[in-house]
Amino acid sequence: MKDFIQSLPKTETHLHMEGALPWDFMRELDGEKYAVPPASWEDGYKFRDFAHFEQQLLGHALEWYTTPERYHRAAAKVFADLAAQNCKYVETSFASGVMEFLGVDGKGIVEAINAAAPEGMEVRVFLGIHHGGLNEAMLPRLDEALGWDGLAGIDLHGVEEIPVGEPEIQFWKKARAAGKFTKAHAGEFMGAEFVRWAIEELGAQRIEHGIRAIEDPAVVELIKERGLTLDVCPISNVKLMPGITASNHPIRELFDAGVKCTVSTDDPLVFGNQLVQEYAMLHQARGFTEAELVRIARAGFEAALMCDAHKQPFLDQLDAVSCSA
Repeated sequence: MKDFIQSLPKTETHLHMEGALPWDFMRELDGEKYAVPPASWEDGYKFRDFAHFEQQLLGHALEWYTTPERYHRAAAKVFADLAAQNCKYVETSFASGVMEFLGVDGKGIVEAINAAAPEGMEVRVFLGIHHGGLNEAMLPRLDEALGWDGLAGIDLHGVEEIPVGEPEIQFWKKARAAGKFTKAHAGEFMGAEFVRWAIEELGAQRIEHGIRAIEDPAVVELIKERGLTLDVCPISNVKLMPGITASNHPIRELFDAGVKCTVSTDDPLVFGNQLVQEYAMLHQARGFTEAELVRIARAGFEAALMCDAHKQPFLDQLDAVSCSA
């Protein structure tokens, strides 16, 4: 199974660049302080809550990500590691907070990440706007970002419980009018109704996580009716979400209900996970067969913001594997 998973052409469509920082770079900053990875890399680890997770993530990542050049260095290593796992396409985001609180040049970050893409891999960069990020000081800079050529789209990030509403709805509309693809994190800590809001009101074209949609069959049907895809991060969910374990993760039920799901790693800096391990978890803990893992991989390319001519060779390869699986 390990060899089979490795052989599949794959996508990574839910990856936070701040949360993907290679641990070697933390050691470079302080070899003594970061001599060993955090306890959260261990199997069975569970964060207390989102604040606990965010404290660890930001406490590590923001020591490194202070310039576009550092984003470039990190992205080059991240992409090389993914390429070694036969990943052919990546969607990654960076946080608007680094512009707001650290003063890092956002356009420079976009250019730096795009420039790090290796031959044979397509990369799309998203600007993650946190709940509360559309404030008076940031709005002109975010409006400007919608004109950046190298920016593929925007994504709603952060603490789901912080209220969002009309400002986000209008900005997401403006982004789509500017030709940007729009995503939203939903259904991780807030329930199915927030997934519905992200779809019907915000107009998100892809949902990141979304697994709590399973709590309402009507929301599951809405996702299917709209032809939307959930970018699911199983290991992240197990380590972060209350009540979620490897053996009860809802991706099995969502998949069986006909919802298109991809798998990604979310924040490997914090979770210590690799893309191939996400596939392995589905097989080991939720009984996904080889043919079903092919369908997961295929969903990634179907959702990818690639031209059809670039997608088709990978889809053909997966179809051939499916026939023999």
